[in-house]
Amino acid sequence: MPDDIYAALSREELLRLLDMYAKNWLAHDGSWFLTIEEAYGTETAVEMDVRAWERFAVSEARRILREFDLPPDGGLTALEKALQLRMYARINRQEIEWAGPDRLIFRMVECRVQITRQRKGLPPFACRPVGVMEFTKFAETIDPRIQTRCLGCPPDPVTGAFCGWEFTLKEETSQP
Repeated sequence: MPDDIYAALSREELLRLLDMYAKNWLAHDGSWFLTIEEAYGTETAVEMDVRAWERFAVSEARRILREFDLPPDGGLTALEKALQLRMYARINRQEIEWAGPDRLIFRMVECRVQITRQRKGLPPFACRPVGVMEFTKFAETIDPRIQTRCLGCPPDPVTGAFCGWEFTLKEETSQP
């Protein structure tokens, strides 16, 4: 598609387009998961989802680093910016809070996947194993010193956020 079509769009139209792309990406992710689940069962689908996110999180983080000139090994400051530039940041309300100079808390306040499941009367998707892989690999790609800890994620009960993650910088140890 020629760039002319994008140049002709207003800022508001470009933002709507970006939102539509993010929703389409998420719909594809969900369709892929459901196809695997129907063919092989939930356990296999989750296992495959974990493996897919292991790859995708690294790829997404590398692209964000490159496209937005974030410094390599940029610590939690680089991670904070990168989290805001992720595809689903356009369609899921999230909060980021500094809980000290070396501690960042990320909360997914609104999750389209979980909200859709609630609306359909379905139980929460137990996404913790996927989230652990996704957020760990994303953060490590931004800076290998970053450690990730899950503060809560379905099947844990939802309390104020659908999931929460703590990121800290590993202590530098000097070798004798």
